[in-house]
Amino acid sequence: MDARKNRDEKPTEAPLLVRRARADDIERVIALDARITGLAKADYWRDVFERYGQRRLEERFFLVAESEQLGAAVLGFVVGEIRAWEFGSAPCGWVFALSVDPDARLQHIGERLFEAISEEFHRAGIGNLRTMVARDNPLHMSFFRSEGMMAGPYIQLEKSIGTPVTGKPGP
Repeated sequence: MDARKNRDEKPTEAPLLVRRARADDIERVIALDARITGLAKADYWRDVFERYGQRRLEERFFLVAESEQLGAAVLGFVVGEIRAWEFGSAPCGWVFALSVDPDARLQHIGERLFEAISEEFHRAGIGNLRTMVARDNPLHMSFFRSEGMMAGPYIQLEKSIGTPVTGKPGP
C-alpha cells in the first residue's frame, strides 16, 4: 500500500444533519462544552438556549450537528445572532460560539455548521459575518481563516477593572 496516498486521503464524511437546537440537546451541549473547555457552565448554556433557541428566532440561531452514523446525538454546535449599530456597525451576523466534538473533528462538521449559520444570516438579509478569536487559540484562528474570515474594520479593546468580586455571579 502506498503510505503517501493513505496520508493524503480525506476522512470519510458521514451523513450530517444541521438543525436548530432543541431543549433535549442542551445537556449534550453542556457536556460537550465542558469536555472541550474544562469548565462546567450548565446555567450559562441553559440561558443561551432560552435566549437563542427559543426567542427572536428570525435573528438568533442556535444550531447543532448530529449524525446517527457517527453515534452521537450532538457532534457540534454554533450560536450567533444579528447585531446592529454597535458603535456605528451596520447589521451583521455575529458568531459567538462554535465547537465540535474532538473525536469527530476532520469530518467537516465545523465547516457545515459555519455554512449553515452563514446561510441563516444570508436568508435574513445579512451580508457580513463577524466573530472574535483569542490570539492564543490557533485552532479557532486557523478554522475561521480557512472559512475566508480575516481582520475586520474594528479593533477589540480591553481594560482590567480589578479582581473579580468572589461570590458574585458572573456573566
